[in-house]
Amino acid sequence: MSSGRNDVVILGGGLNSLVAACVLAKAGRRPLLLERRDEVGGTASTSTLAPGFKVPTLMHGLGPLRPTLVAELGLEKHGLTLLESETLLTTFDGDGRALVIARDPRRAAEAIGAFSADDATRYIEFDAAVGRIAGALAPLLDTLPPDIDKPRLGELASLFGTARRIKGLGKRDLIRLLRFMPMAAADLAAEWFETEALRAAVAARAILGQSAGPWSAGTGAVYFMRAAADPHALGTLVTPRGGPGALAAALAASARAAGAVIRTGADVVRLETRDGAVATVVLASGDRIDAPVVVSGLDPKRTLLALLQPDDLGPEFRRRVRNIRSRGVTAKVNLALDRLPSFGALKDRGTAAAAALSGRIIVGHEIDALERAYDASKYGRTSEAPFIEATIPSLLDPSLAPDGKHVLSALVQFVPYHAAEGDIALDRDAVGDRVVQSLARHAPDLPGLVTARQVLTPRDLEADWGLTEGHLFQGEEALDQFFTMRPILGWARHKTPVRGLYLCGAGTHPGGGLTGANGRNAARAVLAEPKG
Repeated sequence: MSSGRNDVVILGGGLNSLVAACVLAKAGRRPLLLERRDEVGGTASTSTLAPGFKVPTLMHGLGPLRPTLVAELGLEKHGLTLLESETLLTTFDGDGRALVIARDPRRAAEAIGAFSADDATRYIEFDAAVGRIAGALAPLLDTLPPDIDKPRLGELASLFGTARRIKGLGKRDLIRLLRFMPMAAADLAAEWFETEALRAAVAARAILGQSAGPWSAGTGAVYFMRAAADPHALGTLVTPRGGPGALAAALAASARAAGAVIRTGADVVRLETRDGAVATVVLASGDRIDAPVVVSGLDPKRTLLALLQPDDLGPEFRRRVRNIRSRGVTAKVNLALDRLPSFGALKDRGTAAAAALSGRIIVGHEIDALERAYDASKYGRTSEAPFIEATIPSLLDPSLAPDGKHVLSALVQFVPYHAAEGDIALDRDAVGDRVVQSLARHAPDLPGLVTARQVLTPRDLEADWGLTEGHLFQGEEALDQFFTMRPILGWARHKTPVRGLYLCGAGTHPGGGLTGANGRNAARAVLAEPKG
């Protein structure tokens, strides 16, 4: 079977594939998007946990989405409404106190002042410095990395522009940036704050989704690249009304309106080449689709090692792809709750408790506790005190649960893909039990409120979502897998050694998170090439 009218085939229905389909279709191309599952969305999906209860299946917040994409792709007219919490996060110290960080830096400083007057002052300065540095770095997210051998004039001009913005930060912020990027996030946090729970909250931003602890070198760079997408000191919680799947639905509607074709239940098993160029996409059904251009949202290892034949790529290139680090350590636990749980540290806050719980909820208030949780994963073990980033999305969006009831979404680390024999990572129920127990240390009534539960381990992320080794972001976001080195050095421009084959997933620059930047950048790379 030939696609006939389609001149670009896009593999996978995740956020970046959908963005690429939209951009290409609006530019006059005729993309055909193929998704193995029954619905598009990938890690940006919403599922029904129980009748009336809808949860973010994997990611519970956007990256956030690149600011211009909503207008550029007309997503609001296709039903997208974005909700943003006034609370950045709530965390708990070891003395039964809650630290609630508001989006407004001055309100956040007031809350921090109850822990440390010095930290309250420093937080205002820190938030402003992060905003300035993030503003200088932000254009990198929308920049195609240069060809390291033969950079084009336009690419150099873009980099020079970024260099000018960084230089324009002034001496103090420039020195901060140069020092902080190779630092461990723990050291970065300690440079600014003395309150342990606040330090841990800063470090947590740099390690979510990563096989890295707060003392891992280079996590400072991860912190600032995430701040480049979201310049708040501790990151905002932005989610579509209806859950992340509503974003996927709006993107799919926009793509179809522009002329793209989306086909679900289409399992791609092989890419065939001819004379060094991609030629045919082969489906498990036996269908063969002519494909002069293929844009893959699948991770680099799955695309280049599983779909191509060994002789399509040289042995050295294949070795480098195999060496991309993608050790998944993040599990997902979703809960349906009979009512809002009572967090002991918030018991005297009345209606303000719900507001405090409407942002991210961090369980892991000590840097060294986060590091010990990571240490366990290095030896195939799951920590007894995992690091948890939870949200209660039904507080922002009541449509996700029946009246008076709620859903809780928890990203859990460190649950190793490469688990030792007998570790709980190999048992979904045991993972779920440990997460509920950990949350119950702060909300003792929570276990009795759970009416339904879903647990997804890194092995489920690989089996059901095609994420190699269950890595949420298709590969570690580390200094040696960043910008011109993502996914590997010399191949960061979305192209591959097979002519006409491009990558657009989170394994490419600028990395993971639901930003859509990878998909738009890849589409631009395709459009920059002369039509074959």
